[in-house]
Amino acid sequence: MGSDHDNGYGDLEKQMLVLHEHEEKHFMSSEIVRDVILGVSDGLTVPFALAAGLSGADVSSSIILIAGIAEVAAGAISMGLGGYLAAKSEEDHYKKELKREQDEIIAVPDIEAAEVAEILSQYGVEACEYGPVVNALRRNPQAWLDFMMKFELGLDKPDPMRALQSAMTIAFSYVCGGLVPLLPYMLIPVATKAVLASVVVTIVALLIFGFAKGHFTGTQPFKSAFQTAFIGAIASAAAYSIAKLFQSYH
Repeated sequence: MGSDHDNGYGDLEKQMLVLHEHEEKHFMSSEIVRDVILGVSDGLTVPFALAAGLSGADVSSSIILIAGIAEVAAGAISMGLGGYLAAKSEEDHYKKELKREQDEIIAVPDIEAAEVAEILSQYGVEACEYGPVVNALRRNPQAWLDFMMKFELGLDKPDPMRALQSAMTIAFSYVCGGLVPLLPYMLIPVATKAVLASVVVTIVALLIFGFAKGHFTGTQPFKSAFQTAFIGAIASAAAYSIAKLFQSYH
């Protein structure tokens, strides 16, 4: 009996370890996917609209290319910095809440223990069942603190490298997306012809990207592809039309 119990406990321990590792990998991959989507989405759309707008103003391909590359560089830095600051804000918020919760566990342990009991009761755990859990957490302050951060505040400990990783991922993704609509202007010297090629190339890229985004985020891939391409087309058409409108008055 003892051996069976030990084996059962060992199997359960292994399952919990595997589950924990799986959740961590899933969380990190979802963060990276989100950053890639953010970077590529803006990278494809903003330079595309800029190039279309300048084409509508009858500017040469070389000027459009210079302006486009400048925008991609500035956009990548801006988006990357935004991602960095957002991740740092999350990290600072976690540290602030961690300190506050730590102080409360020391200053008012009975109230914090009652909060643990209340949290467990919300999951259907009876008083006779959550009593030992509360006592066990009180004997382990670090585990108690981790429990309160996760289940009371809903905060997971951020990766210390998350801010830098987010900045680099978003910036690189923006550059990759931004070069797509500019590629025709590198190869075709006549802007009126280059803009047509840019539209075709970028719409195809938006369709592929939208489909991939829908696949990774669990939404309908074809619907996502259409929505992404439609938004890009509207943005570029608006920029082109505005440029033509202003040009007609000069």
